[in-house]
Amino acid sequence: MIPANFEYHRPSEISAAIGIIQQHGDEARVVAGGHSLIPMMKLRMAEMGHLVDLQDIEELKGIEFSDSSVVMGAMTTQHELIDNADLASRLPILREAALQIADPQVRYMGTVGGNVANGDPGNDMPGLMQCLNATFEVVGPDGRRSIPARDFYEAAYFTAREDEEILTKISIPVPATGTGYAYEKQKRKIGDYATAASAVMIGNGAASIAMTNLSDTPIWSEAAGTALAAGDVDGAVAAALDAIDPQEDMRGPVEFKKHVAGVILRRAIARAQSRVG
Repeated sequence: MIPANFEYHRPSEISAAIGIIQQHGDEARVVAGGHSLIPMMKLRMAEMGHLVDLQDIEELKGIEFSDSSVVMGAMTTQHELIDNADLASRLPILREAALQIADPQVRYMGTVGGNVANGDPGNDMPGLMQCLNATFEVVGPDGRRSIPARDFYEAAYFTAREDEEILTKISIPVPATGTGYAYEKQKRKIGDYATAASAVMIGNGAASIAMTNLSDTPIWSEAAGTALAAGDVDGAVAAALDAIDPQEDMRGPVEFKKHVAGVILRRAIARAQSRVG
């Protein structure tokens, strides 16, 4: 299908983008890589009179490194996550996860900001960002504010970002040297959302576990991480499975999804443990 008519805007500054959103209200939506919004527009599941393309805003691009953190602009593409050697050395789990998103054509245009900002429970990066304890910076008419990834997701497609705010940066603390990591994903075919996926970090007496597409939000389980840090793999898996709430759909019934989630999580834990040190 063909989208309904809309007016296209391509500002070069964040302030200009926010101004357009303020001017047109619910009729305006921002677009990054377009892989979530454009298909919905083609199906007439989303209609708006004004589309605000963020491609020309330089402030939203680039990756910055320090000894303690990595800060990525929201318009950083999945391909750039894969291709950046410095990022791969500091946060190899990001590269591992990005390589499992869709296909190369999608990864060349799809952005990390677009992946995390709209609250789609099937996207890979939201759960991973919770596992990594990332922080999101958003900018709106009232200025800038920071929101922990673990507090950002409220329900499917509902987040702590206000309608007139734009996600600008993602800050991730660099894990300690020797931290084990893994991102495991099971999907029906290339390009599909995960039936179940899991991100695991473990090392230096701590652990973190997140699950993807197994509830209406990404699931980060503090209890699962605590159990894994203590060496209790069975307890970690049980806690994670207790936290999810999958729904039956074309990817399978509830019990099947829970089974797949357990298998994927155990694989991720085993691989992360093998990488510790």
